[in-house]
Amino acid sequence: QVQLVESGGGLVQAGGSLRLSCAASGNIFRNNDMGWYRQAPGKQRELVAAITSGGDTDYAESVKGRFTISRDNAKNTLYLQMNSLKPEDTAVYYCNFRITTTRFLLSRYWGQGTQVTVSS
Repeated sequence: QVQLVESGGGLVQAGGSLRLSCAASGNIFRNNDMGWYRQAPGKQRELVAAITSGGDTDYAESVKGRFTISRDNAKNTLYLQMNSLKPEDTAVYYCNFRITTTRFLLSRYWGQGTQVTVSS
């Protein structure tokens, strides 16, 4: 099986920074594309940032220039550096990995979610 464990959320003032991490463990043969999603109260989950296995990145318009997604393949870890945070960034953030397992099954896995709260 595969598990994703997130860390790094918390409470920060507007203009501040946080760094989220998501570490995968288990029967991993290869990490493929990865992404960060968020869900605010009463809203649908939305894609914040994504990164391919080759390192190409894509961002939601609302976070471009403020957030940076990166990955460390040797550590099976995904990061999200969030700068210049705004109150509207408040949400539960989820990581998502598309993983090829050691049984050569391709599946998507979700982290447990981490709360990010930005105060004005």
